[in-house]
Amino acid sequence: MSPIYVPGKVVLRKTWQPMDADAAAYITTVETADGQALEEKVKIAIDNFVLGCKADGIWSAIKASCILAGARTLSGALVPLVGTAPTNNNFVSGDYNRKTGLVGNGSTKQLNSNRANNADPQNNNHNAVYVSALPTAGTNTVFIGTESSVDGRNVILSARSVGVVGFANRITGTTNNDPGVSSDSTGLIGHSRASSTVYTVRAGGSRLSVNSTSSAAGSTNVFVFSYAATGYTTARLAFYSIGESLDLTRLDARVTDLITAIGVAIP
Repeated sequence: MSPIYVPGKVVLRKTWQPMDADAAAYITTVETADGQALEEKVKIAIDNFVLGCKADGIWSAIKASCILAGARTLSGALVPLVGTAPTNNNFVSGDYNRKTGLVGNGSTKQLNSNRANNADPQNNNHNAVYVSALPTAGTNTVFIGTESSVDGRNVILSARSVGVVGFANRITGTTNNDPGVSSDSTGLIGHSRASSTVYTVRAGGSRLSVNSTSSAAGSTNVFVFSYAATGYTTARLAFYSIGESLDLTRLDARVTDLITAIGVAIP
């Protein structure tokens, strides 16, 4: 029997029994897109993730998100967990791995989240991805973000040419903040702003603060695997999230548990 999360206790169940309405609706839509059912333990992992995020108080801050793993098909993986479905630009079925996610090619493949950067308040926003495989060494590529020329832009960039991850949260200009995060970090990488003067980043299991005054965001959509038509990455990503400010440490724990559980559940 598999343990599931319920606030205040652990309950055991042999098979998936929907405990959360949002998780159940998502699973049903994924199975429709896939044309077949998911494994019971994959369903349990998704249910646990949603229940856990709600218990942690971070679920309502997630406004656009995809679990880019677990589903049986690429179509299923692009079903939104929350918000609007992304527009697929050039990904094909061979780019998708059920355990580890979707891989970019560094030149043409990206997801348009269809969520504008200014859909979330200037001083109340986050972007995050789960990196399961690093981009090509020696390259500077974007995990998630908006165009570099746009004021108030958001970017998470792997600068493997210099060995760091660059961040920009509501930044004007093209210069990214370097809080000292190694570009060899996998797992959850994200930034969250809840203040006009500072934002937090998380990568490699560590949380850091960046002193940076915010500026008003533009209406450009947030892209995944690039920012619009530049900065394409070869990384493999298993999750992304866009929305309001949240606790990145809690999101990291939930997403890591989710991707680990999916990997165990799939033969």
